[in-house]
Amino acid sequence: MSSPSSPVSSPAPSRVVGTVAMRWHEHSLELLDQRLLPAEEHWITLEGASGVAQSIRDMVVRGAPAIGISAAYGVALAARHAGGGDWKAEIKQAIRELAASRPTAVNLFWALQRMERVFHGCHSLAEACKRLAAEAVAIHEEDLAANLAMADHALAAMQPERPLSVLTHCNTGALATGGYGTALGVIRRLHEEKLLNRVYADETRPWLQGSRLTAWELAQEGIPVTLNADGAAASILALKEVLWVVVGADRITANGDVANKIGTYSLAVLARHHRVGFMVVAPSSTVDMTLASGKDIPIEEREGTEIREFRGIPLAPGGVDVFNPVFDVTPANLIDVIVTEKGVVHNPDIAGMGKLFG
Repeated sequence: MSSPSSPVSSPAPSRVVGTVAMRWHEHSLELLDQRLLPAEEHWITLEGASGVAQSIRDMVVRGAPAIGISAAYGVALAARHAGGGDWKAEIKQAIRELAASRPTAVNLFWALQRMERVFHGCHSLAEACKRLAAEAVAIHEEDLAANLAMADHALAAMQPERPLSVLTHCNTGALATGGYGTALGVIRRLHEEKLLNRVYADETRPWLQGSRLTAWELAQEGIPVTLNADGAAASILALKEVLWVVVGADRITANGDVANKIGTYSLAVLARHHRVGFMVVAPSSTVDMTLASGKDIPIEEREGTEIREFRGIPLAPGGVDVFNPVFDVTPANLIDVIVTEKGVVHNPDIAGMGKLFG
């Protein structure tokens, strides 16, 4: 079931800052359909884990933290709507289905593992309903708190003495998180402190998250934003106005390699060439210390129609082969600082990552 609406405050968490991407109602989860923004603000109401998993696959909701939070709510819904017979088997199946929705963002698996630990401690369906819903809300609340803490750590790392300009890629704001944002949260904080001249936002092909989502979020809040084609980033950095490239992450490995939206790696190369700082901002749930390096990260590839056409409009010959990875891996040696709510790692390597996350 779906319903049109405006993104107003959500029952959970209570301190959301910025645009709302999801609303929890105990027996249902509402997701703002991000595929339709900015032309239409449309909410989809989901009452089961299968619908949440499908929404994650179809990119109704996207952004690593938001995917994890949505999956947690999906497990809570599985308990709310379990048949009452073999309710444990139903919840286990829901967890498996949610885990299969997308492969790269580690937040998804982190959230599901956390929900699974709570589930294993439940002795009745009533207890499972109560405890799983509370855990999902806690995951949502903690993500928002982490975003606010990351903004503080990032400004301390940047040490801006006067207003500066930044460049960002994809969408890492309230739409992609539990509220406020990761990389976009840092940009929000710069704006709040009157330390921001301008944000340059890559359009972010092929789903245009920069055009449709980042520019929309920033414009709604009166934050000065200039939209640019991805291929214009080098020319922008060459102007010497931008002092930092600030991006999010979907997975960070033990040596500091970072998987993020396709195009991030090339930005890191450009930033190093132009002597511009390169900052990755992500919650600690994005750090996967079980993987030695970026070579171990599974990179999701999606179907070629996302490149060959846009919303049904042909952009290329129908039968042409397409290479469509959703993410790329930026080597740690191109990253100046990784910011999490636990602190920062400058010039990340296995020793620095181990000291903070080991």
